[in-house]
Amino acid sequence: MRLLTAIPVHNEEASLETVLSEVLRYADHVLVVDDGSVDRTPELLRGFPTVEVVRHERNLGYGAGLRTAFERAIAGGYDGLVTLDCDGQHEPCRIPRIAARLAEADIVSGSRYLQVFDPGQRPPEQRRRINVEITRLLNECLGLNLTDAFCGFKAYRAKALRAFDITDLGYAMPLQVWVQAVEHGLTIVEEAVPLIYLDESRAFGGALDDAEYRLNHYRQVFEAAVKRSGLTVVGGCC
Repeated sequence: MRLLTAIPVHNEEASLETVLSEVLRYADHVLVVDDGSVDRTPELLRGFPTVEVVRHERNLGYGAGLRTAFERAIAGGYDGLVTLDCDGQHEPCRIPRIAARLAEADIVSGSRYLQVFDPGQRPPEQRRRINVEITRLLNECLGLNLTDAFCGFKAYRAKALRAFDITDLGYAMPLQVWVQAVEHGLTIVEEAVPLIYLDESRAFGGALDDAEYRLNHYRQVFEAAVKRSGLTVVGGCC
């Protein structure tokens, strides 16, 4: 299976070189989507000539970076795509394992809560609360059995990528992915990955930094995605 490994980045000069060097140990074809970085990220990327770079001239959002990765994987004729973040929360050594599980599912989704790797690691309280609430909503309304709605460490078959029509360019984008996966009958498995928080002060930006606003925003995006899909949700959730 010919795979593309993609990393969306925005102002990641502090971690880029370390993460990218490690990713290159485990992936043959690597793409970085630079979402309008204004720090040294573009300069540092020039030090990795084997890495494909697509740059957004202005910051569009996390979902926009992943949408570009989806499009590039399809255009490049890849059989699948692996995505991970550049902040050090995802271990590149796990890329082969996540990719291998595409033999059994259309989407392999990392889960930080399927298994405890380090009992000393704890997620920020508000982030965990929102993740639990949205994961519960997805499971109850879509008939899924997820433990982690928002982990960015994933693998997708090309079939899955072609099914998506992503319009949310921000952090709520995964909710569209889940709804559309169910709409198109895609198969999903979770793969346990370590819970790693290196910088609990990292912000979402703007109004999303308010936890209640963020939770309500996620619910609204989910409800809009369900209505757009025409799915009949379990228990009339929306």
